[in-house]
Amino acid sequence: MSHKHHSGDGDELLARLGSLTAQARRHAELQRSQVELALALQRDMLPSELPQVPGFRLAVAYAPACTGLNVGGDWYDAFILPDGRLGLSIGDVQGHNIEAAALMGQIRVALRALASVGGEPGELLARTNDLLLSLGGTLFATCTFMRLDPASGILESARAGHLPFVWATADGRSGTSQDAGGPPLGILPGAEYPVTRYRLTQGGVFVLLTDGVVEGPSLPVDEGLDQAVRLAGVAAVAGLSPDSVAAAVIRGAERVGQEDDAAVLVVGHDERGAPPSRPGP
Repeated sequence: MSHKHHSGDGDELLARLGSLTAQARRHAELQRSQVELALALQRDMLPSELPQVPGFRLAVAYAPACTGLNVGGDWYDAFILPDGRLGLSIGDVQGHNIEAAALMGQIRVALRALASVGGEPGELLARTNDLLLSLGGTLFATCTFMRLDPASGILESARAGHLPFVWATADGRSGTSQDAGGPPLGILPGAEYPVTRYRLTQGGVFVLLTDGVVEGPSLPVDEGLDQAVRLAGVAAVAGLSPDSVAAAVIRGAERVGQEDDAAVLVVGHDERGAPPSRPGP
């Protein structure tokens, strides 16, 4: 009788282990499905290809956060405007979840739609801010929107609570953009966003990025920006491609184990066949 009793206990234990194993397998499959869904959502939210602009080369890089579902609110975008100029945006919606990713998609599309109608970058951000406030949500977003004139190299930029961009020239100068900017989108009704103008020289490069690129547990944001400036400066002097710059900047973010998504958009003024332009970032 004792032998049968232990056998029964063993059978019960095996049954419980089998049940736990099946639950763990179902949980793993569900988690894998969620991650695959999140990645698919992220791919659909970001542009599938970059525009071709004579005299300029564009490159992007994206690294998901080290935690979570690998989906968040960071985005980049580049597109040709009706007047032939190049529209550029980069931004970061507060949060790291499906809701943030969905709002990111809405803001990116809204900026494209508003830009196609016309208006300078500051006006576009103000309209997008009003739109975001009208939705009545609780999330906000930081963003930079730019227009680049390929014929002159003139860059018009407006910033909504976002990080400055990094620039470098072929003659060895580099730094971060200096402009006042305005508050993040979705916080202050009637907010204004001043426009600052720059000029991208031949062989020059500028780098738009999100805070996951330059900030982490072991990397203060000022040090991260300095690191990005150094990388851009070396790349411009060496004549490296925007793809190489984007890859180097994103690798720097991954090395410090960033806890947020990291997005990079690089624009290089190609010397080959590029129109002349006066000095300046």
